[in-house]
Amino acid sequence: MSCWMPGCPALSMCRGLAALPITCLERAKDLKTRLGILLHKPELGHRIGSSSKLQLGSRRRDSSREVLEWRESFDQLLKSKSGVNAFHTFLKTEFSEENLDFWLACEDFKKTRSKTKLASKANRIFEEFVQNEAPREVNIDHETREITRKNLLGATSACFNEAQAKTRTLMEKDSYPRFLKSASYQDMTKQAASRGTSKRSHT
Repeated sequence: MSCWMPGCPALSMCRGLAALPITCLERAKDLKTRLGILLHKPELGHRIGSSSKLQLGSRRRDSSREVLEWRESFDQLLKSKSGVNAFHTFLKTEFSEENLDFWLACEDFKKTRSKTKLASKANRIFEEFVQNEAPREVNIDHETREITRKNLLGATSACFNEAQAKTRTLMEKDSYPRFLKSASYQDMTKQAASRGTSKRSHT
């Protein structure tokens, strides 16, 4: 913008800019550059958002496949963290979650390396799940209970193996089939199947 008329605002502004120190002009240019970067950020944000959506879509596909794998075997279910959580939620509806909690406690117990901690953990697990009238007593036979009691005298990482195996078999033959037939799991498989169909239709 230019103007030759006296008193023109543009002429006054140009004179004002000329009177500014060079450092001020450089700062103004720097500010202009920064403003330009900020104006382009929404586009950058859009690209990041698209990338996040792709990653989320990938995770959803993985989880869909995982949900369908749970029905292949009880082992597949136990290998999946989300599968264990879903199964635990189901067991709560049957008031039998102590079986899974005991199995998980035994898995954690096996990872213990300190002999002192091994003994204290063993006693705690036995008192909570195994002994007669324990607060969360699991359904095992008297013989297995007594074998486990004797194992505590020289606690090793294997002292709950028999009781854990019995509890696992009980869950696999009794609770697991009912979980697969439950409304909650049927809903999960339908959602997983529909996501799979949607993915194929877009490819």
